[in-house]
Amino acid sequence: MSFRSILRSIVEECGGGLGAVLMGADGIPIEEYVTDRIPEGPLQEDIGSAGIEFSRILDEIRKAADALGGGALGETVVSLARMSLVFRPIDGETFLALVIAPDGNLGKARYLIRRHLLAIREEL
Repeated sequence: MSFRSILRSIVEECGGGLGAVLMGADGIPIEEYVTDRIPEGPLQEDIGSAGIEFSRILDEIRKAADALGGGALGETVVSLARMSLVFRPIDGETFLALVIAPDGNLGKARYLIRRHLLAIREEL
């Protein structure tokens, strides 16, 4: 199964999925899938910009987790007025960012990401 087909499956099956991107820690997108339902704006042109913009925040969350002794970062959800973003580390060098509509099914989106983690790791 290719990265694109995995991302498409997550986006299309979660209910309210708008797009997803698999990115390296360096901010370079590996693969992305975007629907035509994504709101107008920067994400419409480049969904990877979400990962780039939030990567600094994710690094700070990792540092805070280490300082608290909380263990590795498992998942981060950012809820905004026009969308929600789910960030999930795949390994030390790769993460997935999923964009869903505000009324989308966040629980199912998180489940689908977890369900497809092994397939993504196998493709890497």
